[in-house]
Amino acid sequence: MSAEDSGSGPGPAPKSGPLCPEHGQALSWFCCSERRPVCVACAGPNGRCRGHRIRRAEERAEELRNRIVDQCERLQLQSASITKYVAEVLPGKNQRAVSTASAARDLVIQRLSLVRSLCESEEQRLLEQVHGEEERAHQSILTQKVHWAEALRKLDTIRTSLVDMLTHLDDFQLIKEQEIFEKTEEAEGILDPQESEKLNFNEKCTRSLLLTQLWATAVLGSLSAGTEDVRIDERTVGPFLQLSDDRRTLTFNAKKSKSCADGLEHFDHWPNALAATSFQAGLHTWMVNVQNSCAYKVGVALGELPRKGSGNDSRLGHNAFSWVFSRYAQEFCFSHDGQHEPLGLLHCPARLGVLLDLQAQELLFYEPASGTVLHAHHASFPGPLFPVFAVADQSISIIH
Repeated sequence: MSAEDSGSGPGPAPKSGPLCPEHGQALSWFCCSERRPVCVACAGPNGRCRGHRIRRAEERAEELRNRIVDQCERLQLQSASITKYVAEVLPGKNQRAVSTASAARDLVIQRLSLVRSLCESEEQRLLEQVHGEEERAHQSILTQKVHWAEALRKLDTIRTSLVDMLTHLDDFQLIKEQEIFEKTEEAEGILDPQESEKLNFNEKCTRSLLLTQLWATAVLGSLSAGTEDVRIDERTVGPFLQLSDDRRTLTFNAKKSKSCADGLEHFDHWPNALAATSFQAGLHTWMVNVQNSCAYKVGVALGELPRKGSGNDSRLGHNAFSWVFSRYAQEFCFSHDGQHEPLGLLHCPARLGVLLDLQAQELLFYEPASGTVLHAHHASFPGPLFPVFAVADQSISIIH
């Protein structure tokens, strides 16, 4: 309160306790403006605190005592709440954590046990198929050995008989000998060996959708180096494409560019582009953002892929030089050498991953978000492979 709040102003107070350094009087008043104790002279009409809100020191002290009491009560209630929480809630939380952890542990063990059992079952099935195929090829080879051993024996017998005729028969006997023609016909009936797939081990016996899916998931999860740093070779970009400065994004432009079609490396008709680097051994993976495009192709191609003309020779997936995953509107397919295999995808992937295993001669397309294998293709790739791209709507971008 101000000096007026005290009626005629602060009256004298007994000199006890600390004194005002300026007036030597007891600090019996409290200046709320300066938040410090003052004497009656400081609080008076001519004092330094005139016009300030002034209260008696004992009133201020009483207010602070009440505030301290209130704070102590709140602290006591807070302590009681914490004590109750520690005594009642935390033990329950601990029990639930132990119970939940145990259930989670059991679930992990149960699921991995199921996966392990399935893997063991698939391993046994595939190994049995490999063994059976090996036995079949072995038996076929043994049968061929027996057959050709008998053929060699017959040919040797025929040859010996013909040599004997040549040695012991005179001209008159020779021209009368009908057996010569019979022996010749018999020898001509023995055909030369021909290549047969039955004599080869059929590697298709090891193909398994489950194994491919598990293998791809394991590979993608264990690639410490991440995806390849694939960039577009600007020398190959088709006339309807624009390449970003970082050489990772291809944008379709309906207006044909005149500057790029003259180069020897450029595609002069189709909206294609090759990567700057090729792969000839090992395991490689890269990802492409395709969510903005409804017409694109992603895959691999040989460096010998023709670049000129509007024919199928330079059209991705329509020749023996390229293997691509393609989308047109809501239709997806895998294409190679003019053969197009429709893919029944339930939704349009926003990102498309490519996994190339040149040791196993296998090309996989997968969805990075779920790890789902969209298509797997086995082939005997005849040379180094370049990542290849085509886009006829909006843009696609290589992710790194």
